[in-house]
Amino acid sequence: QVQQNVERLFTRFVEEGKATVRLREPAVDLCLSKANVVNLKTFLSAVRLAHQGNDTGVLPLSPLVPAKNSDVEKPKTKMIITSRRDYPLTKSFPFSLEHLQTSYCKLARIDSRVLCLKKLRKLDLSHNHIKQLPATLGDLVCLQELDLHDNHLEAFSGALCSSGLQKSLQLLDLSQNQIQALPLEFCQLRGLVQLRLDDNALLRLPCRIGQLSRLRCLSAARNKLPFLPSDFRNLSLDNLDLFGNPFEQPNPLVPNIQLKIPLTLLECAARATVNHRIPYGCQLLPSHLCRDLEVAKTCRCGSACLSSFIQITVTMNLHHVAHTVVLVDNMGGTDAPVLCYFCSLHCYSQFLDRHLQSN
Repeated sequence: QVQQNVERLFTRFVEEGKATVRLREPAVDLCLSKANVVNLKTFLSAVRLAHQGNDTGVLPLSPLVPAKNSDVEKPKTKMIITSRRDYPLTKSFPFSLEHLQTSYCKLARIDSRVLCLKKLRKLDLSHNHIKQLPATLGDLVCLQELDLHDNHLEAFSGALCSSGLQKSLQLLDLSQNQIQALPLEFCQLRGLVQLRLDDNALLRLPCRIGQLSRLRCLSAARNKLPFLPSDFRNLSLDNLDLFGNPFEQPNPLVPNIQLKIPLTLLECAARATVNHRIPYGCQLLPSHLCRDLEVAKTCRCGSACLSSFIQITVTMNLHHVAHTVVLVDNMGGTDAPVLCYFCSLHCYSQFLDRHLQSN
């Protein structure tokens, strides 16, 4: 279908026997090359007339001659650029690309032309100078692998975690950046299988990291993690690397007590909402309350607590969550401190009794 379906004709190199016809539906580029210049101009003229709705009987069409296999160029699906001088400044990226690597190009931001490549499955932007990620990166709904290794990122946008990447993204490499924390929405990337966070400045991991049920490989070596979130226990990994973090020495006998007695009405309502799985949303509650409910702590007894709790750190052997564990320190240890919460003094005292008896 050509009528009213041609978005644009690219004829800059028509004298070299090259041209491109961009269609609207399907959204593809028809790239012509090695063509006879006269025949090519005649063909483009016919395309223009057909697009305008002219009758096929008046179109300047010549008899079709089957093209040789050697004359037909297959759509390009992979492009690798590893130096700034090879980076295309005037030419467009082929819309058929599924794998694009642009490393060592000193890019300060992601090229807007890249964000139009809707078929991309693998995007490698490692070893550049990128400081910020555009929200439109989430429009690449087929993207399975995103490599941002060795850039200047200070954050990973929550908007990206709520985009089409939720279902498609399987591998994310954010290593060697300057990220201190990941957003609450990060754990909405439920399709993640591999996550690399090495050599950042992370002070904590997402509190709901256990929701990443498909995650199998996690590396967060050489960060600034003092402990792991309580939800870390829910992971089921094949490989785990947390080497080089300044983990604190766990001490269950020194609790951080944030209890509010008697409980506030807000705390009672929040606990009831979570414990009884009462539906809620921003159309029913203020957005800040919804965010608080999303990160409610879970007591050892199974009950929820919001802002009234007792917090301690306990030792967890990382082999409980991973088959293969890189040593946490140079002493050969595989233990790490993990946060633990209690909803009341009663729950904490019960834990403390068991802990003292076991020791």
